[in-house]
Amino acid sequence: MPQAKQTSIPLSLGNSRGFTLLEILVVITIIAIIMAWVVPKFFGHVDRANQVDAQTQIELLGQGLDLYRLEKGKYPSSEEGLKAIQSYLKKELPKDPWGNEYHYKSPGDHGDYDLVSYGADNAEGGEGNDLDIVSWKNFE
Repeated sequence: MPQAKQTSIPLSLGNSRGFTLLEILVVITIIAIIMAWVVPKFFGHVDRANQVDAQTQIELLGQGLDLYRLEKGKYPSSEEGLKAIQSYLKKELPKDPWGNEYHYKSPGDHGDYDLVSYGADNAEGGEGNDLDIVSWKNFE
């Protein structure tokens, strides 16, 4: 019976070597510096996108309110709320980008109605991500 030929795999790759601890620490430090610079800028864009989204939703809800007024001759009362315009919307009544209900008041302090998202903190007033987005002016 012929004998099987044996091949050997070298256990060492010769001149190759791994990374030193110092090299790994330098790379981790560089990555941390880059992340400290990039992440805040990214989250700033997310906050701004939420505010733009809230402004757009308020404008679309305003169109639904206007359609309601054209058909009924008046805006829904504060007690009726935004649920009164559900049939004028293509989808469910949206919540603001932070998951809160829009605040509706009719008659409003700034016009026929006031429609407001109180921002991330869901409390009146605020700056930055907590800025109130309102129907009577653009947030910019």
